[in-house]
Amino acid sequence: MARRISKGHYLVILGVLLVVIDQVIKILVKTNMTLGESIPVLGNWFQLLFVENKGMAFGMSFGGVIGKYALTLFRIILFCFLCWWINKLLKRETPVPTGVLVGLTLITAGAMGNIIDCLFYGLVFSESTYETVATLGSYAPFMQGRVVDMFYFPLWRWPDWVPGLGGHIFFEPVFNFADSCVTVGAI
Repeated sequence: MARRISKGHYLVILGVLLVVIDQVIKILVKTNMTLGESIPVLGNWFQLLFVENKGMAFGMSFGGVIGKYALTLFRIILFCFLCWWINKLLKRETPVPTGVLVGLTLITAGAMGNIIDCLFYGLVFSESTYETVATLGSYAPFMQGRVVDMFYFPLWRWPDWVPGLGGHIFFEPVFNFADSCVTVGAI
C-alpha cells in the first residue's frame, strides 16, 4: 500500500526547491559577473544587473557591523517563527486554505534564501569587484555576508518636466529570486 504524501511534505519540497533555485541563480551571478555588470535580457526593459546588498531592502543599512548581526538574527528568528506558524496551521482541525500555506511557504523560503547569503557568502566567496568575479575565498566573517541581487526592471524614465520625479527611473530596485518569493507570498 502506497503511503500518501502529506500537505506539509509538499510545502517542505516547495520551500527547498525555491531556496535551491534562489541559490543557484545567486551563485551563477556571483561567480560569472563582475559587480555592476549588466546583461540585457529583454532589451533595456529587463536586465541582469549584479549588485550586492549590505543591509536591508533597497540597500539600506542598519547600524554597521552590530546592526548587521542584529538584522541577520532577526531574519533567523522570523524564519523560525514562520516555520512554527506553518506547522501549527497544518495541525488545525479546521483546514487552512492551501493558498495561505503556499504564501507563507514562499515568504519562508525567500527569507531563508537571503539568510544563507548573510550567514555564509562572506565565508565562502572572495569579494566581488568591478574588475573580477568572485571565486572561492573569504571576504567577511560569519553573519556579515552580502545579499546578491540581480533582477532589474527599469520600466521607464520619468520625463524631465515631471516635478520631483523628472529624469528618475520609475522602478529602480534591483532584487533577487528570494525577494520575489517574499513579495508573491505576501500578495
